Amino acid sequence: MPAQVRFTPEKNEGTPVQVSVEIDGKPFAVFHYGADVGKPYLAPLRSASGKIVTRRYPMESVPGESRDHLHHTGLWFSYDDVNGVKLWENHPSYSKGRIGREVVRDIAFKDSDRSGKLKAAIEWRDPEGKSLLVESREMEFYSDARLRTIDFQITLTAAEDVTFGDTKEGAFAIRLADNFTEKRGCKIVNEDGLAGMAKVWGKRSNWVDYTTDLDGEKLGVAIFDHPSNPRHPTYWHARDYGLFALNPFGRHAFDESQEESHWKLPKGDQLMFRWRVTIHPADADVAALYREFAGK
Repeated sequence: MPAQVRFTPEKNEGTPVQVSVEIDGKPFAVFHYGADVGKPYLAPLRSASGKIVTRRYPMESVPGESRDHLHHTGLWFSYDDVNGVKLWENHPSYSKGRIGREVVRDIAFKDSDRSGKLKAAIEWRDPEGKSLLVESREMEFYSDARLRTIDFQITLTAAEDVTFGDTKEGAFAIRLADNFTEKRGCKIVNEDGLAGMAKVWGKRSNWVDYTTDLDGEKLGVAIFDHPSNPRHPTYWHARDYGLFALNPFGRHAFDESQEESHWKLPKGDQLMFRWRVTIHPADADVAALYREFAGK
């Protein structure tokens, strides 16, 4: 049987710059990590039916599409205060503040029938090129007739003594297509039944789900926070204009009654996180999907 999850590396003038991910013979996503990006990201992401659920901008220019936040590129993981270095608002065109980069230094992948894994070693560097953190990222992609699911296992190792400051600008995030905005009819809900950005943003929950009508199909995108994660359940930086993010590092930024967080990671120590992203039909049982993930 041919592999149902297939990876294809691509180069630009001989330099590796991206890996395309194909599921069941159809394109699903591309992992971008070339020298011209501030941080690696997955884009575009598609549903099982082939509809693109991420915003195209700034990678592509689509007439009528929103053009805010150049640093919102597909699906990514970064944070904007690592020893005072900005790794979230770090588009290569930016110059305000101490802007760092996430640099992929190694990558590996393996095709498979039911799921395939893409692994990357990523250095979080300060403006002078000094390593702050070394990230080991494992992304597992699954073959399924109705769902598109990616499991992330991320380990951060401190290359020096690191402090994560307290800011809302982070961390594990996806910028969704403009139909996934409340003004276009998107519904944002969390596990506790709270609905709408005003009630979901800044709250802690096991999961959040965005659902909307996309080109005649009702689709949802859910992000799950695994129970084993530090500071579970996480805070959600879930906006009504298409930014969909969770943030385990901020605290006071989301809840002013909480003390400001200064999360210290001594040199050589590690943090490990597990998250899942699922693109699903709007009628899917998201709570059941979360229970399945939480039991892994």
